[in-house]
Amino acid sequence: MPDESGQTAFVTGGTGFVGSHLVEHLLASGYSTVRCLVRSERKFLEGLPVAIVRGDLQDTEALARGVRGADFVFHVAALTRSTDWDDFQRANVEGTQNLLRAIRTHNPGIRRVLVTSSLAVIGQCDRAVATEDDPMDPLSMYGRSKMLMEQVVAGFMAELPVVIVRPPAVYGPRESDIYTFFRSVSRGICPIVGSGRSPAVSLVHARDLVRGMAAAVRSETSIGRTYFLGSPEHYSWHEVRDASATALRRRVLTIRVPPALVGAVGAVSEWVGNLTGAYPALNREKAREIRSACKMCDHTRASEDFGYTPRIDLWTGVQETIDWYRTAGWL
Repeated sequence: MPDESGQTAFVTGGTGFVGSHLVEHLLASGYSTVRCLVRSERKFLEGLPVAIVRGDLQDTEALARGVRGADFVFHVAALTRSTDWDDFQRANVEGTQNLLRAIRTHNPGIRRVLVTSSLAVIGQCDRAVATEDDPMDPLSMYGRSKMLMEQVVAGFMAELPVVIVRPPAVYGPRESDIYTFFRSVSRGICPIVGSGRSPAVSLVHARDLVRGMAAAVRSETSIGRTYFLGSPEHYSWHEVRDASATALRRRVLTIRVPPALVGAVGAVSEWVGNLTGAYPALNREKAREIRSACKMCDHTRASEDFGYTPRIDLWTGVQETIDWYRTAGWL
């Protein structure tokens, strides 16, 4: 099992939500050097002792500098929202291919490469809780781009020691999409699709996720395999509502949204976003996923192969997240 102490890691997407949590974990775990691909601003990396590699996933020279001499590469960078398929193709598919080509050329003996995918690749599923053996049938451009990305990765697995991880919905300090749900609850309104009583969603805290990512690269068993990194349990939206209301110390009015109306809500949200110049977290594609995509996953394979055990329960994680939003002035 590889030891991270004194090692060098190269992280793409380190300025973002999950990536910055990963960088913090790697530094705390004893990596001597953590290099981060940074396009412009350091954002959540501000103040952290990281080596900055200026560039992006289209910059072959920057990728060469990042991967050369690295023991581990963690590919977290991704485009999650756009109205244009070409944007997803360029960022998530071509960008990943560029990175893997750089590793193959400049560091073919690398110890491990971790590529971050998503539960969104599953899309429609015959069962409520997906496993890694279920076929991919994505419902959004984002999910499709991640599926194509995984196909690109598969083409390099004979040459590079690659592992793929698929998180479900991720929450925690610095997250900006699920944040819109917490913001609504902070205003006393909780929208819930359907009854909200049955288990409906896997929600993994960012720190649990990055612990799993770090464990995956330490395991010899993980090479060439794909893993869901899920939550301690599957949550109902009533549980998410109650945890949020308790953390916010608010009484909330639950607004039940019939599943048949979710698409219309997404369309209206997208229309409002067009007026303000911001593409919203709730859009028509996200509405399609909310209504029809699989939103729960089984992390048994990760638990068996490298001991992945999420530790942060929903109530503790939501309280910490709400506290961070308040401190940061988001709420």
